[in-house]
Amino acid sequence: MTAGSTTPTIAVLASDVADRIAAGEVVERPASVVKELVENALDAGATAIDLDVREGGRALIRVSDDGHGMDRANAARAIERHATSKIRDAEDLVGVLSFGFRGEALPAIGSVSQLTIETATEDGAGVTVDVAGGTLVGVRPAARRRGTSVSVASLFYNTPARQKFLRGARSEWRAIADTLTTLALVRRDVRFTVSHDGK
Repeated sequence: MTAGSTTPTIAVLASDVADRIAAGEVVERPASVVKELVENALDAGATAIDLDVREGGRALIRVSDDGHGMDRANAARAIERHATSKIRDAEDLVGVLSFGFRGEALPAIGSVSQLTIETATEDGAGVTVDVAGGTLVGVRPAARRRGTSVSVASLFYNTPARQKFLRGARSEWRAIADTLTTLALVRRDVRFTVSHDGK
């Protein structure tokens, strides 16, 4: 330090900044988003999972399943940090039999994208939850079949430094395809349908 300079002040990051940094633990690239969303679908008891990807996942990732879905209260709660359906106390951390903590990845993904969750516990009345950059935009009723669809648009739109490090659409798509192949081989009882740029 030079003469006359002051000691740096330690500051607590604002929660939205901390959320974007923490999102990097889960959301490294489009393939990691696909992995988290497909694992959530499998944890929800899905027997069929449809995936629609645009521009290698940089423009859109949409995962739809026929799992048990969520009601309005749970759908809204799923986007809160540290929300999970898997554990209630420290003892539950031992022997978790699921892929992950459903809901835990959604706030991280929502903090760096435009996220929409459409879900219903049975055919008919459901709910849509919209999140942009980690901020809840709205919760509204929706008509849909039983299950959940999660759309992730404009990944890293609010973190341009991270967006810059994404690879080309073809490379990102190859990583997604590798991730899906691994998951499909593990769960041969589940039907996977995949579309990339309409193909």
